[in-house]
Amino acid sequence: MAKRGPYEKGEAKRTEILHAALEIFAAEGYRGTSLRKVAARCNLSLPGLMHYFSSKEDLLTQVLRMRDETARVRQTERTGEPSYRDIIREGAQTPGLVELFVSMAAAASDPEHPAHAHFAERYPVLRERVAGYVRQRMDEGRLTTEIPPERLAVLLLALADGIQLQWLIDRSTDMEQPIDDVFRLLAVGRDGGGEAPEPERE
Repeated sequence: MAKRGPYEKGEAKRTEILHAALEIFAAEGYRGTSLRKVAARCNLSLPGLMHYFSSKEDLLTQVLRMRDETARVRQTERTGEPSYRDIIREGAQTPGLVELFVSMAAAASDPEHPAHAHFAERYPVLRERVAGYVRQRMDEGRLTTEIPPERLAVLLLALADGIQLQWLIDRSTDMEQPIDDVFRLLAVGRDGGGEAPEPERE
């Protein structure tokens, strides 16, 4: 078997670092975790860890990219009907990553920030996915609205982002209920006892 070159080894170590950071932030929080702990998990010094990234902000941005990628893989592996609520439920289980997301989203308003490109790419993709979800429910006769799917997708993503921010301030906030409420408002036959298009809460 041929030996891996320096580039491949570097990419493998970089991926190891991102996986470690993702796990540690999810379990212990973003603000309360030192990057030295991530470095130690990967048998590196802090300068050794930062050798693989242009800055701390770049490292954190890549952690968010990996979070989105792993979430996308999990969604494609699910055999049942995908639930818009899954994103919210997963966030409640990993508050450190929600905190990282909210902090980096605010910082990404600066076009020079490393996370700016990530968020600029992320939202068009998510809007298209959510619009497709809405369009499918409309075609099935399970959802009715005069708002075009593309515009409704913007509103639903704003709801998801906003409720995460409220939850970070007050952990008693129910992040799933607003999602239920919106879909119930849009459900066909709601005046006659129709069900919301999302499955019942667990």
